[in-house]
Amino acid sequence: MYRSRVDPEHALANGRKRTQRPQRSHREVADELRQRIRTGALRPGARMPTQAVLAAEFGVERGTVREALRILRSEHLLTNVTKGSPATVTAHPERALTGPAALPLPTLAALAPRVAAAFAGSRVEIDAVCLTSVSLTLALGEPLRQIHAGRLDPAKVDVRVLLPSRNIELAFPAPVDPSAPGHRLRTRWLAVRNAQGQVLRHNLLSLRATHGIDVRVTFRALPFTPPVKLYLLNGEEALFAYYTVRRREEEIDHEPFQLYDAQGTRSTLFSFARGAGPRDTAFVEQARAWFDALWGTISSELVLTS
Repeated sequence: MYRSRVDPEHALANGRKRTQRPQRSHREVADELRQRIRTGALRPGARMPTQAVLAAEFGVERGTVREALRILRSEHLLTNVTKGSPATVTAHPERALTGPAALPLPTLAALAPRVAAAFAGSRVEIDAVCLTSVSLTLALGEPLRQIHAGRLDPAKVDVRVLLPSRNIELAFPAPVDPSAPGHRLRTRWLAVRNAQGQVLRHNLLSLRATHGIDVRVTFRALPFTPPVKLYLLNGEEALFAYYTVRRREEEIDHEPFQLYDAQGTRSTLFSFARGAGPRDTAFVEQARAWFDALWGTISSELVLTS
C-alpha cells in the first residue's frame, strides 16, 4: 500500500510552519502521480490517497489535486474520481491511451483525452495545423460535455487554427487521373473545411452565453497543403502526425471517383510533453515557434464561406 510522505519543508517545528516553496501546478501534481503509477509505486487496482492527504503532501489546495486527478482520469489511468471517495488506479495502466510512456495511437483515439485534459485548467490554449479540423471538432466534444455537466470550469479558452487556403491548388485530396475534373473534389473538400470550422467555432463561442467563459476562436489560411497535422495544448504538449497519402475510391455526385487522399482521423499521433525530457521539451518549443511563425507571416485571413 502506498503511503504519502509529507515534505519536510511543510512540517511543523516548534509550533510554526516553515517557509513554503512555490506552490505546484495541477499539471506538476499530475506528472508526479502519473510517474508513480507508471513505476508501480501506485499499483494497479490500488486506491489513491485521499484528496486531503495529497493536498497536504504537495502543499496545494484540494482544487489543484482535483484538476490533477481529472487529467489522469482522462488518460484512463484512474477510475472513480469523485469528491466522495479516493480514486482508484486502473487495473491495466500500461494500456492507458495517453501519457509520456504510451504508444502512439490513431488521432481519433488519442486526441480526445488529451484535449479533455487540457481543459482541466482555468486557461485553455489550443493551436492546430490541419487539413479540415474534423479531428479537433470531434475531440472537443468531451470537454464541452464536461463543461455543461459542471465537471470542468475554465475561465478562458483561446483556439487558433491554420487551414489550407481556398485559393491554392491542393496537393491532396487530388484526382488520380490528372485529366479528370478536379473541381468536384475541391468543392467537396472546401465544404467540409468550412462546415467543420463553423461547427467548431459555434460550439466554443456558445460557452460565452451558457457559462460566461471568455472564448476566442480564430482561423487563418495557409498558402500550402500541410503534410502534417499538429496540435499544441496549453504550450505544454505537442501532438504530431504525418498525413499519409493513399489511393482510394469515393462516390462524388453519385459517380465513383479515384483520388489520392489522407485519412486524418486515422493518422498516428505522437505526443511530446514539455518536461518529459530534453528531446520532448525541445520538440514542444520548436513546434510552437513553427506555428507562431506561420501564423504571423505567410498565413492570411480565412473566411469560412464557400
